[in-house]
Amino acid sequence: MVRMPSYAGLHPSSLRASIAARGSSRKTNTTPELLLRRALWKEGLRYRKNKRDLVGIPDIVFSVARLVVFVDGDFWHGNNWKQRKIKLSKGHNSTYWVSKVERNIIRDREQNRKLRASGWTVLRVWESDIQGNIAKVVDRVKVALVQRRTTIF
Repeated sequence: MVRMPSYAGLHPSSLRASIAARGSSRKTNTTPELLLRRALWKEGLRYRKNKRDLVGIPDIVFSVARLVVFVDGDFWHGNNWKQRKIKLSKGHNSTYWVSKVERNIIRDREQNRKLRASGWTVLRVWESDIQGNIAKVVDRVKVALVQRRTTIF
């Protein structure tokens, strides 16, 4: 059983900092998401975005192939978590931030499990992968689409 991080007794450093963090953290149409969507569209791949009727509101949805793509921010979703956790642990209000990111990681896993249980293939891509080599990410999506199409039809 996975222990869920708790926010009991934890608080952002200030109300002002909390508001600023939420305001600067976009939920949709982030730069990496826009870059990936443009690249997929250029390849002739058509999709829906931010489908609210699916668990986790995936960023990109290929409905017929039952493939969803989440574009995960490196910080918020814990890319290279072991190293990032060490660095966060040394910073200001570390208990709050470590708990926050760990809860996001657990939530992502739960969403993946629920989507897979209902017949969806889930791809999660890091913002740094998109920024570093978008062609490789597009190829991952294309391979997943081909695999899904051969298993569905």
